[in-house]
Amino acid sequence: MSRDATEPSYYPLLKELLENFSKESGKVAGVTVQPKKTKAGIPDFLLKTKAGKIIGYIEAKDPMIDSLINEAQTDQLQKYKESLPNLILTNFLEFYLFREGKIINEVRLANPVFLKLGKEPVTENIDKFSELLDQFFSFSTPRTYTAKALATELAKRTRFLSSLILEELGEDTEAISGIYKAFKEELIESLTEESFADMYAQTISYGLFSARIQAKENEFSRSTAYQYIPSTIPLLRHLFYLLTGPNLPESLEWIVDDIAGVLASADLSSIIKEFHTKVWTDDPVLHFYETFLAVYNPSERKRCGVYYTPEPVVSYIIRSIHHILKDKFGKADGLADKSVTLLDPAAGTLSFPSMAIRLAKKELESKGKGGIFPEYAH
Repeated sequence: MSRDATEPSYYPLLKELLENFSKESGKVAGVTVQPKKTKAGIPDFLLKTKAGKIIGYIEAKDPMIDSLINEAQTDQLQKYKESLPNLILTNFLEFYLFREGKIINEVRLANPVFLKLGKEPVTENIDKFSELLDQFFSFSTPRTYTAKALATELAKRTRFLSSLILEELGEDTEAISGIYKAFKEELIESLTEESFADMYAQTISYGLFSARIQAKENEFSRSTAYQYIPSTIPLLRHLFYLLTGPNLPESLEWIVDDIAGVLASADLSSIIKEFHTKVWTDDPVLHFYETFLAVYNPSERKRCGVYYTPEPVVSYIIRSIHHILKDKFGKADGLADKSVTLLDPAAGTLSFPSMAIRLAKKELESKGKGGIFPEYAH
């Protein structure tokens, strides 16, 4: 090692070391040096299995840095620790392994003081270093069994994604800046860069969640997600392709892959069963957003009134209105009467309009008027 060398000078050596270790240990992995450094921060190394599943990340610092452990307290590393569950911090001589934000192993492969004195470092703790790497390579994304646990994992990564998108806007990246300008000019004139980055990140995460539900037990990843967005929701399908397709900047791919990995590891059967038990529905796509937003941004959830109304309560209210329209207002067909307009100013997941439409259809069919329902529904 040389005192004049810079941090990137050692990237090829560390990459070769990691690849050789993975082969010798039987845990063959691909090691990628991330595309570029940004203010928001991208870890220097990304490691994946042969199947494309993310193993973890490595953040490298200059060997001449005074205190590597102090770097773990910087804003950049704090963000990494909060969002990335398997992370190594190194200066090529010292290695700290973080799991879910906590140090679980640390090894000094050589004393940095030798380098500062201009001498060749003396290697030590080889066995302990091998143990640390073995721990790192043995990691797999934890399987989530509850909606709250899944929401927590998604929220951590969605916040990170939002900060990266905001930085891409600051650098005027053509793909993302173009979408922002189109949204601002055509849809939401008051849209800020911060709110757009947040909206973009949430759309990607929730779009992936929706696709994962549709994929069921099939193989799932960022590259396969688009095909599972229902064709019956053309706006989401088009928007999702726009946000995750060929125009997705390389600097964002890794975190979107990580989000897809979390979803691929989720135990969908237990989560769907939980929703069916607690909120009387088999469709978590409709009601998972409340759970997600409660973790991701509780104040925004309160401001927007994102609170789920259980289906039995919705059914009771809609049936009561239907009865009152007939009994008190002389509307023989109740909610199916053409003169009745149903207004829901905070529609959310559309539970109330959906229930009203189903009840109106049942009413018309009971009177032999089922044939006019398509016109009514339109």
